[in-house]
Amino acid sequence: MRKIKIAQIGTSTNSHGNDIFNTIKKLTDVFEVVGYALPENEREKFPERMADFEGFREMTVEEILSDSEIEAVTVETEEIYLTKYATMAANAGKHIHMEKPGGINLAEFEQLIKTVKENGETFHIGYMYRYNPYIREIFSKIESGELGDIISVEAQMNCIHPVKVREWLGNFPGGMMFFLGCHLIDLVLQIKGKPDNIIPLNRRTGVDGVDAEDFGMAVFEYKDSVSFIKMVASEIGGYARRQFVVTGSKKTVELKPFEMFVPDGQYMMFTEKTEYESTVWSDRGVTVRSDIFNRYDTMLTSFAEMVAGDRENPYTLDYELELYKTLLICCGVDVK
Repeated sequence: MRKIKIAQIGTSTNSHGNDIFNTIKKLTDVFEVVGYALPENEREKFPERMADFEGFREMTVEEILSDSEIEAVTVETEEIYLTKYATMAANAGKHIHMEKPGGINLAEFEQLIKTVKENGETFHIGYMYRYNPYIREIFSKIESGELGDIISVEAQMNCIHPVKVREWLGNFPGGMMFFLGCHLIDLVLQIKGKPDNIIPLNRRTGVDGVDAEDFGMAVFEYKDSVSFIKMVASEIGGYARRQFVVTGSKKTVELKPFEMFVPDGQYMMFTEKTEYESTVWSDRGVTVRSDIFNRYDTMLTSFAEMVAGDRENPYTLDYELELYKTLLICCGVDVK
């Protein structure tokens, strides 16, 4: 595969901007990093994030978008600006990898999707769990019929965030649901499809006096069952309890911990999987641990393959729009 000339627009404190930049600059056989831009006063707002960009050319957004040799951009600004800069990149005809889930305005996201449809370039969102090896295996087992009819999906993505981050969640409708729930909604939609009804159950725990919605939950109603997702920003031990369960009529598969970082390994992690297929009540299933993997390598390499035309993006623009609308509903937004 040929190298992709790429540049990054933005970073932020609480999302994956620096992780993405560190990955594209490390994948030297895949990408040629031309430079980066820091709009919205990011250099002043996030001085602790600047060291990772040293040694690379700082550019303006306009310089990046007007450079015909730059094929692709990673858009990693603060969440409230994502759609703005992704749309600018789409108008410039760039292939786009964008931080999840998009901005907070549905009309702007719809315009972004419309623009990308018109220019035909790659549009790739940073839903990292799509590339988890055991998630991909579960999808394969579902497709082959090994799990039988899928009854339900249960997913949790909890953690213990510092007060400052929990306060920051107040910038978004649904708070924690918007920030992390998008990952889990993506998986539920892929497996169970569009629900008949969604019940958002987002709450403010009030821990440490924080007033943001730091407890996110949503129930997805289907004619045959319900599925649910939960994400809490104030749960001690929550990261180790991140969990994904798919219940089928032939087999149940559980991932827990969903992803666990390996000590002293940048972005390196593992997942544990337990499969249950015995009807004996005392059966504890069979548990295995994945090989160590890098959370971002596969995701960004796949994006490069899409840009080069060597791989088709399995996620259509219509699906990404439906996912975004579903997220807003789960956040309590009235979506017409």
